[in-house]
Amino acid sequence: MGQNLFQQVYDRLFEHFGPQDWWPGDTPLEIMVGAVLTQNTNWVNVEKAIFNLKEAGMLSVEKLQTVPVEELAGLIRPSGYYKVKAKRLKNLLQMLVDEYEGELDFFLEDSLDGARESLMGVNGIGPETADSILLYAAQKPIFVIDTYTHRVFSRHGLVEEESDYYTLQQDFMDQLPDDAALFNEYHALIVAVAKKFCRKSDPLCGECPLRGIEE
Repeated sequence: MGQNLFQQVYDRLFEHFGPQDWWPGDTPLEIMVGAVLTQNTNWVNVEKAIFNLKEAGMLSVEKLQTVPVEELAGLIRPSGYYKVKAKRLKNLLQMLVDEYEGELDFFLEDSLDGARESLMGVNGIGPETADSILLYAAQKPIFVIDTYTHRVFSRHGLVEEESDYYTLQQDFMDQLPDDAALFNEYHALIVAVAKKFCRKSDPLCGECPLRGIEE
């Protein structure tokens, strides 16, 4: 596959949707928390949970690390699976304490490979959550893959149907410039086209800005 085809997809989506201004969050820590909370839920529920954390003055590494897990679970209840997610947030904060002296800046300044290895060692953090944190909070050039990415690109014959996370990610990394801002915008645009046109059922193929891209 030629590099220009991946670029064509991006150009078409950007022309149609314009800039998406992802990820919503005031600080890197808030983005990290949001990446965990958004697992298996929609962003509206995540916003409610983050609002609760802000109101309680909990959006600091120290506060999140020391607050009892039951209290944390209560604050993030709107995000669903709140007991599980509270434990995952605790695991994430413990990693910052154990490996980065509790200093978020030390984590953000680590190399892409080093920071990713640390994240993947956290119980409850999978590749999509880890890469979302790396791209959106740490602004490191790693392409985030999700079900929307697989759906859009496999339906258009741009990637193999059976591509796994890392294979699909490598396709993007190989074909595009190593640019965190580009990866950020591209992933957001894929989500936009998947939600509006390339829907799981009843896709609007005839109206899709990517129609004919596979030809």
